[in-house]
Amino acid sequence: MIVPATTALLICDLQNDFLHPKGAYARAGQTSADIAAVPARVAPVAEKLRKAGGWIVSTHFTLVPGKGGEPFVSPHLRKLRPFLAKGDFAPGSWGQDLIDELQPADMKVEKVAYSAFFMSRLEWVLRKAGIETLAICGIVTNGGVASTLRDAHVRDFHTILLSDGCAAFKREVHDTAIASLSAISPVATCAEFAASL
Repeated sequence: MIVPATTALLICDLQNDFLHPKGAYARAGQTSADIAAVPARVAPVAEKLRKAGGWIVSTHFTLVPGKGGEPFVSPHLRKLRPFLAKGDFAPGSWGQDLIDELQPADMKVEKVAYSAFFMSRLEWVLRKAGIETLAICGIVTNGGVASTLRDAHVRDFHTILLSDGCAAFKREVHDTAIASLSAISPVATCAEFAASL
């Protein structure tokens, strides 16, 4: 049974720079219909959990600026996304923020790697808030979502993976990730989870 007061919808990286037509990825032509469809399915879940007294926690992929504002970009990410530039995913920027459709979040946590737990304050704030259950959604299924869910699992949080509340750039990659993660976490659709509240 879901106890809303100790449950959070953990939204991984549904940020303007990833999703908005004026964001960094769209400017570079890196868009996906599957990813674009996620917020509309997640928004009713967020609204129902808010009304039930639960938490909305969003993670924010962040490119930390160095001297002159040029971002620190990990070599593997530079190879995958060479278009990332000064100002993209900058702390406190519009591009780094949660998309309007899912605002407001009760807590926002910056992240610098796939897992939102890596070198962040996420676990600390979840424990302080008394959160025990995480319904995890966002992008991408095989990256930030998978890494964050696995880290939550080893930290003894109860997790629920929202299968249609996340997406990847390729449908088959998403499907494979969901199948893999189902070995360590219950899986539900957004509608199923909302109905359980």
